[in-house]
Amino acid sequence: MRRGRIFGRGRGAGALLALLLLDLPQDRGGGGYAINLGARAASLEVRGVEHLTVFQAEIDGARSPAERRFCSRCGSALWVWDPRWPELVHPFASAIDTPLPKAPEQVHMMLGAKPDWARLDAEKGEARFDDYPEESLDDWHRRHGLLDEG
Repeated sequence: MRRGRIFGRGRGAGALLALLLLDLPQDRGGGGYAINLGARAASLEVRGVEHLTVFQAEIDGARSPAERRFCSRCGSALWVWDPRWPELVHPFASAIDTPLPKAPEQVHMMLGAKPDWARLDAEKGEARFDDYPEESLDDWHRRHGLLDEG
């Protein structure tokens, strides 16, 4: 991940797990969704941390524990870290500047939070969930032989 003054790298599965359709403007791109990638938080190396800023959304009157990292200079969304799952970090796909493999399937989740204006672009047979699926990010990658255990 390289964005102007910030450079980071980490180890993870590297395949697309899900399109999250969200009603929180700070969580979605122009299409009404975010792409959920995962990496091991301990593997994340960042140079230029002085240019990072943190945002925590307010949801139903309470501050979310999830910490969204952005470039303080240009506003690029970089990754999300959540203390409820401290071993993981979730980079925004738009912040990844190295090739990622094509995902063997797409999972559409959090459809219960999909804004009315966002179009669900799911193909026949693709999994759909109103919230999070029971299968974890690691389990999805393991099932597809894509988990980097390193």
